[in-house]
Amino acid sequence: MSTERRAPLDRHRVADTALRLLNEVGLDGLTLRAIAKELDVKAPALYWHFKDKQALLDEMASEMYRRMLAGTELDPADTWQERLLKANRGLRAALLGYRDGARVFSGTRFTGIDHAPALEANLRLLTDAGFTLAQAVDAGRAANSYTIGFVVEEQGMRPLRGDGEVRERVDVGERARRMAGFPLAAAAGELLFDDYDRQFEEGLAVVVAGIGARYGTG
Repeated sequence: MSTERRAPLDRHRVADTALRLLNEVGLDGLTLRAIAKELDVKAPALYWHFKDKQALLDEMASEMYRRMLAGTELDPADTWQERLLKANRGLRAALLGYRDGARVFSGTRFTGIDHAPALEANLRLLTDAGFTLAQAVDAGRAANSYTIGFVVEEQGMRPLRGDGEVRERVDVGERARRMAGFPLAAAAGELLFDDYDRQFEEGLAVVVAGIGARYGTG
């Protein structure tokens, strides 16, 4: 009989295992059965901690956010524009750190209040800059939704395989040849399906500028 003692099964261990397995199998392959097998337990044991897969996804998203916040400090000298830019750059980087990370994060709710200090600080910064609370919430949600949606599309077009390699789903040159009769649409391929860092930054800048124009706080 083995005398090796395993770590106790708890929510953190299950979520941590699920996040590691996510990078191997992707969201579609991430089943409770597969997670239980990885933990060397029976699937029903997971239901003591999570009532269903959505509850587990909520905890996974919360853990992703905790890891994103770990070791980061908010700069009190930030303008509201700088804070939105920094926060959403950090969110994108965190989501890209996991295969299908944006799909996991999208539509989930936080299971604790780890996000509350940063949220409070961000809302305080915006309201001090002249936003009403409703405007500050709308501004944050708009930037957040842009980032999550962008990364969903980015990861959909450049899916990460189990071996860690990125697969490009669009051959820009082939697309341009097929659309040669539509020169602007053909040329747009290089802007639509290449240099996602540039695309993200430009789109985020548009969102932030639009927030300032909308609420007269630019």
